[in-house]
Amino acid sequence: MSIATRQSSGTHGGVRSGGAGPASLLPPVDPGLLDALQHALPGPGQLRTRALDRLALGHDASHYFLTPTAVVTPRDAADVGRLLQVSAARGVPLTFRSGGTSLSGQAGTDGILVDTRKHFRDIEILDDGARVRVGPGATVRQVNARLARLGRKLGPDPASEIACTLGGVVNNNSSGMACGTVQNTYRTLESLILVLPSGTVIDTGAADSDDRLRATEPALYEGLATLRDRVRGNAESVRIIERQFSMKNTMGYGLNSLVDHTRPVDILTHLIIGSEGTLAFVASAVFRTVPLLRHAMTGLLVFEHLSGATGSLPALVSTGPATIELLDATSLRVAQSDPACDEIIRRITVDKHAALLVEYQADSAEAVTDLAAQAGAVLRSIPVAGPAELTADPRARARLWHTRKGLYTTVAEARPSGTTALLEDIVVPVPSLLATCEQLIELFGKHGYTDNVIFGHAKDGNIHFMLTEQLGEGGDLRRFADFTEDMVDVVLANGGNLKAEHGTGRIMAPFVRRQYGDELYDVTVQIKRLFDPAGLLNPGVIVTDDDQAHMRDLKVTPTVEQEVDRCVECGYCEPVCPSRDLTTTPRQRIVLRREMERARAAGDTALLAELEAEYVYDGVQTCAVDGMCSTACPVLINTGDLVRRLRAETVNRTAAKGWSFAAKHWAATTRIAGTALTVADKTPTALIAGPNELGRRVVDPDLLPLYSAELPGGGPQRHPGTATGDARFVFFSACVGTMFGPADGGPGARAAFVRLCERAGIPFSYPPDLPDLCCGTPWKSKGLKDGYRTMVRKVLPRLWAASRQGELPIVCDASSCTEGLRHMLESEAAAGHFPGLRIVDATAYVAEHVLPALEIRRRKESMALHPTCSSTQLGLNDTLAAVAAAVAESVTVPVAWGCCAFAGDRGLLHPELTASATAGEAREVDGGSFDSYASCNRTCELGLTRATGHEYQHLLEVVDWASAP
Repeated sequence: MSIATRQSSGTHGGVRSGGAGPASLLPPVDPGLLDALQHALPGPGQLRTRALDRLALGHDASHYFLTPTAVVTPRDAADVGRLLQVSAARGVPLTFRSGGTSLSGQAGTDGILVDTRKHFRDIEILDDGARVRVGPGATVRQVNARLARLGRKLGPDPASEIACTLGGVVNNNSSGMACGTVQNTYRTLESLILVLPSGTVIDTGAADSDDRLRATEPALYEGLATLRDRVRGNAESVRIIERQFSMKNTMGYGLNSLVDHTRPVDILTHLIIGSEGTLAFVASAVFRTVPLLRHAMTGLLVFEHLSGATGSLPALVSTGPATIELLDATSLRVAQSDPACDEIIRRITVDKHAALLVEYQADSAEAVTDLAAQAGAVLRSIPVAGPAELTADPRARARLWHTRKGLYTTVAEARPSGTTALLEDIVVPVPSLLATCEQLIELFGKHGYTDNVIFGHAKDGNIHFMLTEQLGEGGDLRRFADFTEDMVDVVLANGGNLKAEHGTGRIMAPFVRRQYGDELYDVTVQIKRLFDPAGLLNPGVIVTDDDQAHMRDLKVTPTVEQEVDRCVECGYCEPVCPSRDLTTTPRQRIVLRREMERARAAGDTALLAELEAEYVYDGVQTCAVDGMCSTACPVLINTGDLVRRLRAETVNRTAAKGWSFAAKHWAATTRIAGTALTVADKTPTALIAGPNELGRRVVDPDLLPLYSAELPGGGPQRHPGTATGDARFVFFSACVGTMFGPADGGPGARAAFVRLCERAGIPFSYPPDLPDLCCGTPWKSKGLKDGYRTMVRKVLPRLWAASRQGELPIVCDASSCTEGLRHMLESEAAAGHFPGLRIVDATAYVAEHVLPALEIRRRKESMALHPTCSSTQLGLNDTLAAVAAAVAESVTVPVAWGCCAFAGDRGLLHPELTASATAGEAREVDGGSFDSYASCNRTCELGLTRATGHEYQHLLEVVDWASAP
């Protein structure tokens, strides 16, 4: 089989369609291949062949799906070299996958899938931030967080920066909203460490790299030089390359490298950029960074017609904006459906309107004000339908960017169940932008697509549009194919590129020849043959002579349940998920639900049973239900809601009865739990560990907690409850402070908060029967509906009465309990109950009301501060940092911080989950030097204490120490 024609081996939507007998959803695995892979990667967990792993990793953000034969997790470049040897020896395709945010089908295979996300995350700052060395598994956001402290950032600024990794950034030549073609990957990448398909490892940044390439890979070296001369000797080839690469372009290989560079090693380096994993493995990359411009002014310019918007682009570009984003009329209508949109959008009576979101950036407020002032004459001269105003107000700017970034969210979320959201991107010369948009709108109508938004980076002529299509049974694939053909004709007729940012992948591989012509397509094929003669590295991507390759292996999205149906499989949730390195991520939990439904519909009972059995631990037991996924999800899915419902469906009846009893007798339950920990704290660990571990083997480990030596004794009982006439708030002290006592030598959050209020002269009261009340989180997180309802009926009426019918705020001293009380109130408030009742976290209350009345007498030199999932959900992190800054000379929030996954008792039931979730943060904390360690939730403090060996305490305990007489 030739390199150009090698494709996936007969799968369609993951279903094996060739061969005799009924179709199987899970293709068989060759035992000989597994033996070879196991020998190449002997480490624990490096080879995964379970149905759950193969199907979970087969999904990425694109509308393609292939089931890998095996999933492997290399730890270093040497591991990758051995995998490439196995691939060559066995003739099995191999594909690299990291963040899985690819939209064009670059990250899937029915061969060996190499997961580079778990390792290769190193970030090394060079030259005080002027350069940075990164591993392919680090995300753009993680790298920029490290660089921000030095006033620098990466040049590429893709919208998927929360999840896309640097391996993907290099392999897709990422750009983004502001970087254009000046600060994209191609322009800012300095050097690479590569593993070639032959197994050769080369550092292209080494002084002797060109000589080393010639010595170790003579055929590749001479071939690159020959192709360089061939292209440069053909005036038409040079003309096409210069024209197409004057715009954003991720179509085919980076042929401009043959014109821009002379040394074969430099050509090799730049050919890898945008090669989508088809030429080599990027083990490390060095980037030149760019200044971080912290100040901005933004404005939405509304026009009565699309022509007015596109016609104003040359004048606007001349004023030097960082970005100009286009929103068409449909985009504006969609935006108006969002209650959070800005008033300037709400006022438009949308007909054929369009808008440009313009932003100016600079390194100081004065500089950005000057930029805006200089642009004033142009802004006043263009034919806007409303005011042409710019604002530096962060709230107004946030509303405008919320609209722009929320377009994908709103349309994708509203798509019919069972359909797939297809987000495409193209680029044309800016003078052709109007005609192209108008022709695309005509194509939408011609092919029966409705509510299709067009938006994008107008300054670059780069626009995105989205279709929703049913790709499985009952879908109109002919319509999709015909639309694609017409769209290709429109873009090429307007002198554009068929892919600007998202990569060629499978979706545009059949059209590379049409964009470049026969000569340059042959150069493309020769590049592939030089690097990968056997055609085993990510076959079917970029290079193919199958003109229907883009219509094969399409993803099926069956209707399952609410959270599952809304998911677009983008993967934004994965970096914030605490179980991502242990079991599954939110995206994987969701796609596995889809795979179970497909197995059920296909009658594949064996596969269904296997997935259901594996899902219990990987999908349900090890989910922290922390909701962090919803903070990153573009359609705001909280996968914890799904998991809680699944827990409710499979709850242990004995456990449910026990927890229901506990809800009715919570004061006694917490007292017994605290006493038990006090006894355990005074008992030699060796006497507890053996019986405890034996009990967990006999009883379900999801029911019996694991005791560990760092756990404290129990804490004091809560105040029984009093009302005070002059109270300014009601103190709902958390029961977690009774079950888990304070850090060694500390007063605990409860006592610290009381003393701070006393010092500030702020009186308060307690709700009646406080020891018997709880925020309800233990029941809700376990799916125990009866116990949760019992607690809701006990808690809210008492808080309502204690607050004087909503007159006083309820203040809680544990962020997870604050969040739990708010969730408890939300459902009741929606029904009109308890109007005006407010739940406030103690840290926020101290920041606003207590701290201004205190005298800070002493300060810590340095503090490691751990925000929590709850403080994130509550929007409390900035307040947390501000309070910490009041009592510490320097405050460090680790770049690698995330939910600790202690999750009430989850860290006791599954300590491996917390260990995995905190590993990166623990390494960062251990690498620093701090004299204080703080957070805002007792169980999170226990999780970080266990992970780092340093005693974490509530931040209010530090404030208490700092203000004590």
